[in-house]
Amino acid sequence: MSLGTSSGRQATAAPFAIELRGISKSFGPVQANRDINIAVPKGTIHGIIGENGAGKSTLMSILYGFYKADAGTILINGTETAIPDSQSAIRAGIGMVFQHFKLVQNFTVLENIILGAEDGPLLNTSLARARKALTDLSREYDLDVDPDAVVEDLSVGHQQRVEILKALYRQADILILDEPTGVLTPEEADHLFRILGGLRDQGKTVILITHKLREIMETTDNVSVMRRGTMVGTVKTAETNPEQLAELMVGRKVLLQVDKDAANPGREVLRVEDLRVTTDGVERLKGVSFSIRAGEIVGIAGVAGNGQSELLEALGGIAEARGRIVMNGADLALKGLNGQSRREAGIAHVPEDRQVLGLIMDFAAWENVGFGYHNDPKYQKNAVLMDNAALRADTEAKMARFDVRPPIPTLAAKNFSGGNQQKIVVAREIERNPDLLLIGQPTRGVDIGAIEFIHKQIVALRDAGKAVLLVSVELDEIRSLSDRVLVMFDGQIMGERPPQTDERELGLLMAGMTEKS
Repeated sequence: MSLGTSSGRQATAAPFAIELRGISKSFGPVQANRDINIAVPKGTIHGIIGENGAGKSTLMSILYGFYKADAGTILINGTETAIPDSQSAIRAGIGMVFQHFKLVQNFTVLENIILGAEDGPLLNTSLARARKALTDLSREYDLDVDPDAVVEDLSVGHQQRVEILKALYRQADILILDEPTGVLTPEEADHLFRILGGLRDQGKTVILITHKLREIMETTDNVSVMRRGTMVGTVKTAETNPEQLAELMVGRKVLLQVDKDAANPGREVLRVEDLRVTTDGVERLKGVSFSIRAGEIVGIAGVAGNGQSELLEALGGIAEARGRIVMNGADLALKGLNGQSRREAGIAHVPEDRQVLGLIMDFAAWENVGFGYHNDPKYQKNAVLMDNAALRADTEAKMARFDVRPPIPTLAAKNFSGGNQQKIVVAREIERNPDLLLIGQPTRGVDIGAIEFIHKQIVALRDAGKAVLLVSVELDEIRSLSDRVLVMFDGQIMGERPPQTDERELGLLMAGMTEKS
């Protein structure tokens, strides 16, 4: 059933909370939005899905005043409204929670809440009023945040609640969330959706931008699908299914389950013995031991913050460690930064946070493709100079093979969507044909079509006789990709299980418990 365009409005219906008519936006030669029409009923959770680069975030940035549309009209509660900047959006009752939070890390929750919304020059008065409002909002919407906590000390899930509180404090009736669960644990995501349900029940309107079809099906009332800058349809969530939505997003049928044959493990590629990592005086990795053989994918399951990041960083030469790492029969150095020696040993690394460790955001895509591999002879013009033309050409070819959009090697990394940033990093590392691939959160913030593609590349690497160590907070991803699953809790391996293991048993191990405990 189609709904949500201006032509679909019934004469007796109340005004939509948001109605966008004929919205178009270009960035140079790239048409990000093309004649978009969408209408969002009041008091609903409305999903917007589409592949990375489909134009979802651009459309919402226009609604929030970050960009100005080249053409089109915005109506808020039935009234045509100009939104030239974010302050105008806030005055119109719109709040936005971005994928990467806009918080001052060394400020308290309360200070972040009032920042930019002070009542006057006397901050004490603003803080007192805000404290009471914050307490009332926290209680009403089950947001449970300590107003005096320093933001940098909060979990990612609690930081996100601060962003929601900040919007509600500014009296937002319309809340936009851009990929809100990309950095959340499953428990934090479930709590977020309970919060969003409460907001809807209180009459708020929520727009949810996500690539996760399960979240769309479980959370939204209606869903709009975008593809390559256009709106291809809006449906009632109860009248569709994940397979139909995936096909609308990509324009073809999409395999939602990983298709792979049984593993055929060979020789031992990596052996880890009693590995320990200490940071800030705290032991984060507590005597981890395991091995990986050629031709298998070993998955590390666990709630974020239980040592998985430190494990990847130690193996990738980013963090110092104690113990022993043996790669292809040779011991690797554990002291100092050894990223380059790891590459020379046949290890490629797709880090968990692409923006912090995977890319330099202000540099062009072609420059990022060369990072860590600048000594490759095919990038060398002579002993002194790099052959930048060769590197740009190689980047262009990688972009074509990995469907990076837009396929412009000279575009800065920060100007690609999160999923396309991920494709750049994955292309750079996988195409090195490593003996061991370390890959953390491979599909965080990535759309369904790109997820299918990245999964196929990981499986193809395994089938080529390579070893893969996979870290993901997505339990479904771990179970569908891995040949063996190791469960981590509090810096230790709690046990090894086959991927078919019941979710309850894996969940107990992830919580530090076993059936006997």
